[in-house]
Amino acid sequence: MACFIVPAVEAVAVTAAFVAAKKHEQKITAPAHERGEIGEKDVKITWSKRLSWLMALLWGGVLLLAFEHFWHGEVVPFPPFLTAMASPEDTAEMLHEMATVGVSMAVTVTAFWGVMCAIAQAKVKKIKASVAKEN
Repeated sequence: MACFIVPAVEAVAVTAAFVAAKKHEQKITAPAHERGEIGEKDVKITWSKRLSWLMALLWGGVLLLAFEHFWHGEVVPFPPFLTAMASPEDTAEMLHEMATVGVSMAVTVTAFWGVMCAIAQAKVKKIKASVAKEN
């Protein structure tokens, strides 16, 4: 019914964090780029890059689920937009689904992203160690 709303809220929060992180990173690295002090050895996976991965996972899932719910008539283009809000009984069922299915989907996607970031960081460390060993 409305399980996609929970990951959508998380996606909005992650998007805001991404924008803030991107601005912060640009402010910090801009002077070093201008002086030419950033080289290949300084390459790393930034927080904005990691957050962009989470954003892509979340927004992709939200759009796909919203389309699926629209396809099945659970989301309509006129108020109240969610057919489950037509009666109090349906609303209670919808809130229960959001609390169980929606939260579990958001947690699962975030956990997968965490594993993905850990693997990427391990690969970066391995590459840096092999480059340092060659020099």
